[in-house]
Amino acid sequence: MAEIQVVDQQNNKVGSRELNDAVFALAPNPGLVHRVYTALAQAQRGGNHNTKTRAEVSGGGKKPWKQKGTGRARQGSTRAAQWRHGGVAHGPRTHGYETRINRKERQLALRLVLSDLLREGKLVVVDKLELPEVKTKAFASIVSSLDADAGLFVLAEENRNVTLSGRNIPRCDIVLDGQVNLHSLMKHAKVVMTGDAVTKLEERLA
Repeated sequence: MAEIQVVDQQNNKVGSRELNDAVFALAPNPGLVHRVYTALAQAQRGGNHNTKTRAEVSGGGKKPWKQKGTGRARQGSTRAAQWRHGGVAHGPRTHGYETRINRKERQLALRLVLSDLLREGKLVVVDKLELPEVKTKAFASIVSSLDADAGLFVLAEENRNVTLSGRNIPRCDIVLDGQVNLHSLMKHAKVVMTGDAVTKLEERLA
């Protein structure tokens, strides 16, 4: 099994632990990771482009002229597409960009990225993350000690002091193990997990 050293908040080694190979020792598969990543990114698109059809443009309730006898082309509404101030024919409509990705594929992509993080030395496991009070300076000291200036901190359970202390640190995010996703893992230069968070991830993903 893969093994990683465990450190404390001051980056002093306090031990080591084995990692589940099913989660942290997979061979690279950039094609799958890219497909899942782009699918998640597309799902976040708003798709707010929209044009009004003749049914949605205000006005045009009265027939412009009688059907026959005028010598002009028959018209039923001044809001048809050929009229000024009329609706748009075949214009863009609001829609989503979701691409179907199976749950097993999403989980496999997470395991692949976690394996890459371990292989590249970007994964740090700490025995615990605790602060006696809410203090940004104290959390900044932990960030500096762990060399995680652009880091994702993963906790196993909610910790108010840590969460509030770290929310003003630029480029650092604090999430629970159940909130870990592909985007957050890939956009941070380093991922710091507590030992309990690693255990929960292994239980969920293995």
